[in-house]
Amino acid sequence: MSAIFSFQSLLTVTLLILCTCTYLKGVFPSILDKNRTGIMKTFWKCARIGERKSPWISGLCIIMAVSILFFN
Repeated sequence: MSAIFSFQSLLTVTLLILCTCTYLKGVFPSILDKNRTGIMKTFWKCARIGERKSPWISGLCIIMAVSILFFN
């Protein structure tokens, strides 16, 4: 089943994108800072969300990991 049609998979992919973009911005800030227009703007915004909502994102990652490990 595609991640678009499964709500749990969609949430997992969204969290992975947020965490990956935030990590890349922390390690290589020039990659996302110079691309604030076009399609790369989406990844820049994901990095900003990950930076500003860091405790919430990490909590959601833990909850998602527990649900995947024990309830799937």
